[in-house]
Amino acid sequence: MWVYEKKLQYPVKVSKCDPRLAKYLIEQYGGADGELAAALRYLNQRYTIPDKVVGLLTDIGTEEFAHLEMIATMIYKLTKDATPEEMKEAGLGDHYANHDGALFYQNAAGVPFTTSYIAAKGDPIADLYEDIAAEEKARATYQWIINMSDDPDLNDSLSFLREREIIHSQRFREAVEILKEERDRKKIF
Repeated sequence: MWVYEKKLQYPVKVSKCDPRLAKYLIEQYGGADGELAAALRYLNQRYTIPDKVVGLLTDIGTEEFAHLEMIATMIYKLTKDATPEEMKEAGLGDHYANHDGALFYQNAAGVPFTTSYIAAKGDPIADLYEDIAAEEKARATYQWIINMSDDPDLNDSLSFLREREIIHSQRFREAVEILKEERDRKKIF
Protein backbone atom coordinates (compact mmCIF):
# COMPACT_ATOMS: atom_id res chain seq x y z
CA MET A 1 0.00 0.00 0.00
CA TRP A 2 2.79 2.45 0.81
CA VAL A 3 5.98 3.36 -0.92
CA TYR A 4 8.40 4.99 1.47
CA GLU A 5 10.74 7.66 0.18
CA LYS A 6 13.59 8.34 2.55
CA LYS A 7 12.88 12.06 2.73
CA LEU A 8 10.41 14.26 4.54
CA GLN A 9 7.31 15.51 2.76
CA TYR A 10 8.61 19.05 3.32
CA PRO A 11 12.06 20.11 4.60
CA VAL A 12 12.39 20.68 8.34
CA LYS A 13 14.98 23.20 9.54
CA VAL A 14 15.39 24.76 12.94
CA SER A 15 17.56 27.77 13.76
CA LYS A 16 18.52 26.81 17.32
CA CYS A 17 18.00 24.40 20.18
CA ASP A 18 14.63 25.33 21.75
CA PRO A 19 13.12 22.72 24.09
CA ARG A 20 10.37 25.19 25.07
CA LEU A 21 9.07 25.15 21.49
CA ALA A 22 9.52 21.36 21.32
CA LYS A 23 7.20 21.06 24.34
CA TYR A 24 4.45 22.85 22.41
CA LEU A 25 5.04 20.72 19.31
CA ILE A 26 4.58 17.55 21.33
CA GLU A 27 0.86 18.43 21.24
CA GLN A 28 0.86 17.76 17.50
CA TYR A 29 2.80 14.53 18.04
CA GLY A 30 0.66 12.74 20.60
CA GLY A 31 -2.23 15.04 21.45
CA ALA A 32 -5.93 14.53 20.76
CA ASP A 33 -5.82 16.69 17.62
CA GLY A 34 -2.30 15.74 16.57
CA GLU A 35 -1.00 13.88 13.58
CA LEU A 36 -1.00 10.37 15.08
CA ALA A 37 -4.64 10.64 16.13
CA ALA A 38 -5.59 11.95 12.70
CA ALA A 39 -3.75 9.22 10.80
CA LEU A 40 -5.27 6.46 12.90
CA ARG A 41 -8.75 8.03 12.79
CA TYR A 42 -8.89 8.32 9.01
CA LEU A 43 -7.35 4.94 8.26
CA ASN A 44 -9.81 3.34 10.68
CA GLN A 45 -12.89 5.18 9.38
CA ARG A 46 -12.25 4.13 5.79
CA TYR A 47 -13.67 0.68 6.49
CA THR A 48 -17.19 2.05 7.05
CA ILE A 49 -17.15 4.90 4.54
CA PRO A 50 -18.81 4.59 1.10
CA ASP A 51 -16.58 3.66 -1.82
CA LYS A 52 -17.06 7.10 -3.40
CA VAL A 53 -14.86 8.72 -0.73
CA VAL A 54 -12.84 5.85 0.77
CA GLY A 55 -9.75 6.82 -1.23
CA LEU A 56 -9.81 10.28 0.34
CA LEU A 57 -9.51 8.84 3.85
CA THR A 58 -6.69 6.56 2.73
CA ASP A 59 -4.81 9.41 1.06
CA ILE A 60 -5.16 11.87 3.92
CA GLY A 61 -4.54 9.24 6.60
CA THR A 62 -1.32 8.26 4.87
CA GLU A 63 -0.25 11.90 4.56
CA GLU A 64 -0.85 12.39 8.28
CA PHE A 65 1.87 9.79 8.95
CA ALA A 66 4.22 11.94 6.84
CA HIS A 67 3.26 14.92 9.00
CA LEU A 68 3.93 12.87 12.14
CA GLU A 69 7.42 12.20 10.80
CA MET A 70 7.94 15.93 10.25
CA ILE A 71 6.81 16.76 13.79
CA ALA A 72 9.11 14.07 15.22
CA THR A 73 12.00 15.56 13.25
CA MET A 74 11.20 19.05 14.55
CA ILE A 75 11.04 17.90 18.16
CA TYR A 76 14.26 15.93 17.80
CA LYS A 77 16.11 18.87 16.24
CA LEU A 78 14.80 21.29 18.88
CA THR A 79 15.95 19.09 21.77
CA LYS A 80 18.97 17.09 20.54
CA ASP A 81 21.52 19.52 22.01
CA ALA A 82 19.50 20.48 25.10
CA THR A 83 21.01 19.91 28.52
CA PRO A 84 18.96 18.26 31.26
CA GLU A 85 18.68 21.70 32.90
CA GLU A 86 17.32 23.25 29.68
CA MET A 87 14.78 20.42 29.38
CA LYS A 88 13.70 21.05 32.96
CA GLU A 89 13.43 24.83 32.41
CA ALA A 90 11.26 24.19 29.34
CA GLY A 91 8.83 22.07 31.36
CA LEU A 92 10.18 18.81 29.96
CA GLY A 93 11.89 17.60 33.13
CA ASP A 94 9.37 14.79 33.64
CA HIS A 95 9.74 13.77 30.01
CA TYR A 96 13.52 13.74 30.32
CA ALA A 97 13.38 11.70 33.54
CA ASN A 98 11.19 9.08 31.85
CA HIS A 99 12.46 9.05 28.27
CA ASP A 100 15.75 10.99 28.04
CA GLY A 101 15.71 12.39 24.50
CA ALA A 102 13.37 9.74 23.09
CA LEU A 103 10.09 10.85 21.62
CA PHE A 104 6.99 9.60 23.40
CA TYR A 105 3.38 9.88 22.29
CA GLN A 106 1.92 12.39 24.71
CA ASN A 107 0.39 15.83 24.57
CA ALA A 108 2.07 19.08 25.61
CA ALA A 109 0.85 18.61 29.20
CA GLY A 110 2.51 15.17 29.37
CA VAL A 111 -0.69 13.10 29.15
CA PRO A 112 0.04 9.88 27.22
CA PHE A 113 -1.68 9.20 23.91
CA THR A 114 -4.91 7.25 24.19
CA THR A 115 -7.10 5.58 21.60
CA SER A 116 -10.05 7.53 23.00
CA TYR A 117 -8.78 10.32 20.72
CA ILE A 118 -9.80 8.27 17.68
CA ALA A 119 -13.42 8.95 16.79
CA ALA A 120 -15.37 6.53 14.62
CA LYS A 121 -19.17 6.60 14.69
CA GLY A 122 -19.84 4.45 11.64
CA ASP A 123 -22.09 7.11 10.13
CA PRO A 124 -20.11 8.48 7.17
CA ILE A 125 -21.39 12.04 7.41
CA ALA A 126 -20.91 12.20 11.19
CA ASP A 127 -17.38 10.83 10.81
CA LEU A 128 -16.52 13.33 8.10
CA TYR A 129 -17.76 16.23 10.22
CA GLU A 130 -15.53 14.90 13.03
CA ASP A 131 -12.66 14.87 10.54
CA ILE A 132 -13.35 18.46 9.47
CA ALA A 133 -13.32 19.52 13.13
CA ALA A 134 -10.05 17.63 13.73
CA GLU A 135 -8.38 19.36 10.78
CA GLU A 136 -9.59 22.79 11.90
CA LYS A 137 -8.36 22.20 15.46
CA ALA A 138 -4.97 21.09 14.14
CA ARG A 139 -4.82 24.17 11.88
CA ALA A 140 -5.54 26.41 14.86
CA THR A 141 -2.89 24.68 16.98
CA TYR A 142 -0.28 25.11 14.26
CA GLN A 143 -1.12 28.81 14.05
CA TRP A 144 -0.81 29.23 17.82
CA ILE A 145 2.56 27.48 17.83
CA ILE A 146 3.73 29.74 14.98
CA ASN A 147 2.56 32.73 17.05
CA MET A 148 4.83 31.60 19.92
CA SER A 149 7.84 30.83 17.73
CA ASP A 150 10.60 33.23 16.73
CA ASP A 151 12.28 30.66 14.47
CA PRO A 152 11.64 31.55 10.80
CA ASP A 153 13.02 28.23 9.55
CA LEU A 154 10.73 26.20 11.78
CA ASN A 155 7.79 28.50 11.03
CA ASP A 156 8.20 27.71 7.35
CA SER A 157 7.63 24.01 8.01
CA LEU A 158 4.81 24.74 10.46
CA SER A 159 3.13 26.97 7.87
CA PHE A 160 3.30 24.11 5.36
CA LEU A 161 1.58 21.81 7.87
CA ARG A 162 -1.05 24.46 8.68
CA GLU A 163 -1.85 24.84 4.99
CA ARG A 164 -2.20 21.06 4.56
CA GLU A 165 -4.75 21.05 7.39
CA ILE A 166 -6.79 23.62 5.46
CA ILE A 167 -6.64 21.50 2.30
CA HIS A 168 -7.67 18.37 4.22
CA SER A 169 -10.62 20.22 5.77
CA GLN A 170 -11.72 21.38 2.32
CA ARG A 171 -11.45 17.86 0.91
CA PHE A 172 -13.52 16.43 3.77
CA ARG A 173 -16.15 19.14 3.19
CA GLU A 174 -16.32 18.10 -0.47
CA ALA A 175 -16.76 14.47 0.61
CA VAL A 176 -19.67 15.45 2.89
CA GLU A 177 -21.40 17.13 -0.04
CA ILE A 178 -20.88 14.06 -2.25
CA LEU A 179 -22.41 11.81 0.40
CA LYS A 180 -25.30 14.20 1.12
CA GLU A 181 -26.10 14.32 -2.58
CA GLU A 182 -26.05 10.53 -2.73
CA ARG A 183 -28.22 10.25 0.39
CA ASP A 184 -30.80 12.78 -0.82
CA ARG A 185 -31.11 11.37 -4.32
CA LYS A 186 -34.47 9.70 -4.95
CA LYS A 187 -34.20 5.98 -5.14
CA ILE A 188 -36.58 4.19 -7.45
CA PHE A 189 -37.01 0.48 -7.02
